[in-house]
Amino acid sequence: MIDPRFSEAELDQHQHHITTFIRDQIDTAGADGAVLGLSGGIDSTLTAYLAADALGAENVHGLVLPAVVSGDENMSDAERVALDLGLPHDLIEIEPIVDSLLSAYPEAEGDREAVGNARARVRAVLNYLVANHENRLVLGTGNRSEAAVGYFTKYGDGAVDCHPIGNLYKAQVRQLARHVGVPEDLAAKPATAELWADQTDEDEMGLSYETLDSILVTHVDGPLSVAATCRELDVEPETVERVREMYQHSEHKRQVPPSPEPLS
Repeated sequence: MIDPRFSEAELDQHQHHITTFIRDQIDTAGADGAVLGLSGGIDSTLTAYLAADALGAENVHGLVLPAVVSGDENMSDAERVALDLGLPHDLIEIEPIVDSLLSAYPEAEGDREAVGNARARVRAVLNYLVANHENRLVLGTGNRSEAAVGYFTKYGDGAVDCHPIGNLYKAQVRQLARHVGVPEDLAAKPATAELWADQTDEDEMGLSYETLDSILVTHVDGPLSVAATCRELDVEPETVERVREMYQHSEHKRQVPPSPEPLS
């Protein structure tokens, strides 16, 4: 398969590029630091390492925001990252807030996707509550692979001030994480949004990140046709078409909300 990973020579360049980006975003906004949601997953972990490098750990406020569906191991890993880096951090249980939303609109109870997205949006509200109170920016933790197929919650984990690792494919995220010193057990762990119980990204998308990254690099972001992509990657046309459809159908998530064209 096409390998999107960086060469060894590129890793330092990308680390420097992202840390400079973070500092520039904070300086341009006149902010006093950053707020970052810590999930225990590799995306938020890498972002935390890069933010601590860019701003100093004392200027990055980590929020651990468990829900009833959150795995104990992931929450433990999230706190571990904060402690390892020396980030000031808080743990806030979000389920009471989600329960209050369902009390106000009980018709949504039992709708797994609606409630899962509500959890993501509650986390965004808390991120901004802290950020506004402390004059900080909210750092996103989304990567290029997820953004391309819309695998994020609109106005949830997509509601941030900037995306430091937003140009990195998932394979590049894991590679850069190892480069900056993230422990191997965190760099290699399976990805999950934890919007509902036993969720994993790859199960929900129906394909591995390795396959997704390769199709994005080769076909969606690259020049090859569906047929050429199938030959190059040894995948079925249906798989390539499904990734293309996910990309097209999620375009609205990557754009600002539209308005009508002005009348002439």
